[in-house]
Amino acid sequence: MTGTRQDGATYGVDSEVGPLRTVMLHRPGNELRRLTPRNNDKLLFDGIPWVGRAQDEHDAFAQALRDRDVEVLYLGELLAEALHHPAARAQAVAGATEDLRLGDTLREYLRSSLGDLDPGALAEALMAGVRNDEVRAGGLVTSLLAHEDFLIDPLPNLLFTRDSSVWIRDSVAVTSLAMPARARETQLTELIYAFHPRFAGADKVYDHQLEHVEGGDVLALGPGVLAVGVGERTTPAGVERLARRVFAKGLAHTVLAVPIAQQRATMHLDTVCTMVDTDAVLMYPNMAEEMRALAVTTDGEQLHVAEPEPFLVAAAKALGIDTLRRIDTGLDPVTAEREQWDDGNNTLAVAPRVCIAYERTVETNARLEESGIEVLRISGSELGSGRGGPRCMSCPILRAPATA
Repeated sequence: MTGTRQDGATYGVDSEVGPLRTVMLHRPGNELRRLTPRNNDKLLFDGIPWVGRAQDEHDAFAQALRDRDVEVLYLGELLAEALHHPAARAQAVAGATEDLRLGDTLREYLRSSLGDLDPGALAEALMAGVRNDEVRAGGLVTSLLAHEDFLIDPLPNLLFTRDSSVWIRDSVAVTSLAMPARARETQLTELIYAFHPRFAGADKVYDHQLEHVEGGDVLALGPGVLAVGVGERTTPAGVERLARRVFAKGLAHTVLAVPIAQQRATMHLDTVCTMVDTDAVLMYPNMAEEMRALAVTTDGEQLHVAEPEPFLVAAAKALGIDTLRRIDTGLDPVTAEREQWDDGNNTLAVAPRVCIAYERTVETNARLEESGIEVLRISGSELGSGRGGPRCMSCPILRAPATA
């Protein structure tokens, strides 16, 4: 199921592995240059990346996609184009200046000054943030804040476009991000889908004001079957709300709710499990045996929740196949833990049996190839400082149907 506009452009995703046709990325920019030892924890980064190298790595990632005939769209460019619309500008400025820390004088100044920017400059300010020493607002608030304090926080996690939106067949779920440092990301993503001409008429199945659901927790196992991780970022209420909405629109017949044991590097389902073929999943073995799923279905009126089953069993049943092949990260528990930390599980399938992975997860990549999966290796020494791999850094907008 895909959506088609009058000009022939399409969007729609019904699996994790169908041939990838269009994807949205975000090239690292000035928002990463705003990270410091004082704020990187608050902004959810483990380190301070070398931005130039991160950009080189990201460009190579984008080129690897283009080499496989994937159309690459950039979030920053889409945002700037959407901000040509007056209503989009007004909504963006209001969202960026609602912080109660600002006070009335500073808020009015920022709304006026941001409103005077051209669309490209406004997009940059919304993404990279605004520091106190970059304005001349006057008033008590700016006088009491340090020069380097941010009035509008930067959004370095825009790099991970998977989290702020996810396509479920021909509908887009603009997600609700749990961490305060990321809440404004989905406001910008929503502007793109609401005001960019490319997405005119696109149906929306979720929005950022609802219960917390993050795109890294949502896996389209196959047509009509979603797996949704429940843990640090996606709440049980969020899964229930998403299930009700996708069932009401006929976008899925089964939603598997998958509790995720929270360890330091396991905030999303796709940090421990990604699909690499129509019947194969790459899994973190240190957690795989304990992973359970509750199958949620509907009779058209009520939700029905099945008893917990092993994740792979529940997934195979929902997909109507005998079994799912499991490929483990690493060769032993210690290697598996190291490679999971390095995003070894966070692969991006560009077609059945073809995936992009970081080159540093040597053992995992070898196991994939032994299992008949082609691995397109990319460098991620700097990109990985935010703890995310190729899947985290990509939002598929169009996939062709998967064939075994």
